[in-house]
Amino acid sequence: MTTLDSAVDPSAPSYLANRAALLERLTELDAALDQARAGGGDKYVTRHHARGKLLPRERIELLVDADSPFLELSPVAAYGSDFPVGASVVTGIGVVEGVECLIVANDPTVRGGAVNPWSLAKTRRAGEIALANRLPMVNLVESAGADLPTQAEIFIPGGRVFRDLTRLSAAGIPTVSVVFGNATAGGAYVPGMSDHVIMIRDRSQVYLAGPPLVKMATGEVTDDESLGGAAMHAGTSGLADYLAADERDGIRLARQCVRRLNWRKQGPSPRTAAPQPPKYDPEELLGITSADLKVPFDPREVLARILDGSDFDEFKPAYGDALVTGWGELHGYPVGVLANARGVLFSAEAQKAAQFIQLANASNTPLIFLQNTTGYMVGTEYEQRGIIKHGALMINAVSNSTVPHLTVNLGASYGAGNYGMCGRAYEPRFLFTWPNAKSAVMGPAQLAGVLSIVARQAAAARGRDYDEDSDAAMRLMVEQQIESQSGALFLSGRLYDDGVIDPRDTRTVLGLCLSAIHSGPVKGADGFGVFRM
Repeated sequence: MTTLDSAVDPSAPSYLANRAALLERLTELDAALDQARAGGGDKYVTRHHARGKLLPRERIELLVDADSPFLELSPVAAYGSDFPVGASVVTGIGVVEGVECLIVANDPTVRGGAVNPWSLAKTRRAGEIALANRLPMVNLVESAGADLPTQAEIFIPGGRVFRDLTRLSAAGIPTVSVVFGNATAGGAYVPGMSDHVIMIRDRSQVYLAGPPLVKMATGEVTDDESLGGAAMHAGTSGLADYLAADERDGIRLARQCVRRLNWRKQGPSPRTAAPQPPKYDPEELLGITSADLKVPFDPREVLARILDGSDFDEFKPAYGDALVTGWGELHGYPVGVLANARGVLFSAEAQKAAQFIQLANASNTPLIFLQNTTGYMVGTEYEQRGIIKHGALMINAVSNSTVPHLTVNLGASYGAGNYGMCGRAYEPRFLFTWPNAKSAVMGPAQLAGVLSIVARQAAAARGRDYDEDSDAAMRLMVEQQIESQSGALFLSGRLYDDGVIDPRDTRTVLGLCLSAIHSGPVKGADGFGVFRM
């Protein structure tokens, strides 16, 4: 393989400016993550602990193997909404008894763990990841059911969470639930649909309707234990498979369940058992991406800091050079890489990408997409050369590729370039974003300019003078709106990615994802759609 060289100068003014800008974005990310970790706030956290109960991340820490990593997913879900950051649920991938599992933990300090529109979307995304990557799912349940003020938004789509649990089971992917407190109404169906259920004596209460609602609906007077207590479900209804003495015992039993799954991965092991680290310092990733997204950067500098040994065999380096393609390894796993080098995608880049994607599928090699694109080139010359059909060729290849895709937005992800470079709509197994990244139909200035041109043309068609002051105000308003709505935290809050990550963690995050992906089979496509040539 070919070892990448680096031209990065950490003392250069441009590098230092880029680094300062990215550190500022990381400070914003840290503040959002602090909000998520705070749950419902000091008052409710203190009350929860006073009852002898653990917080969701404390439960996860006891569940996963000691000193093993936990890859939290969608940690800033609901950012910028009316709901608390984190969406009252923690999701992620952790290793339990040597088995990579998808873990979902309700946060009862936030409105009793009630399900709101964002927590529903976050939980559904967790289920998608478990099914796509063949990961056993462990639910750490403590939920008051639906957030009633927003029931119109969650009741009908919420049924998919229960459907997805049964589909995991049908696919031979085990599901385990540990009930730590209330699991009411819809929350009761999570243990009800799970393969293995653990309840905690004198703590767990699982019922479709609590005593007050039962009295209102039927006139029956009952109590929590008789209606849905752990001992009742363990000895009478049979819903509980195991009865734990306390929370820690419940987590011990969950680990026991996973240990007895006899779980084996179906994908190949890493090709290199002891991979070499990159030859360049990942700390330098902070100054490589441009603070001004209109200024391109060389993605090879990123690859030199995330690939094993900084080794990279480039494919067609002299053709379509605005897109870098090639082969490498990451934590021992073979990967193919597509990375934008100059933002714009031309016909040559699109054709090169389509061929490379076919080759990756022929060799059953996962693909990593590193986005920094303004989209496909526009203009008379490029339209006449066939940019639409060539872009369609690339998008066809991305759409019908069946090897796992991993996407990271390093800078810009605009227009149809987002589609060709495997944006969210193209269902990459995982998609992460750097804090400086943006994504939209087009850049703020371009979008405001287009609206201005259209408005000018409309005024001219009516024979009216154009108000330049109103135009300037409109452009400023639009630019500010698009700037805020295309930012990494805004988009991550809406679950358009699986998390905003520190660039220095990119290699680790991708390595964890590649390992999880190989829990299932890794196989390329047998065929593609009709390519327009």
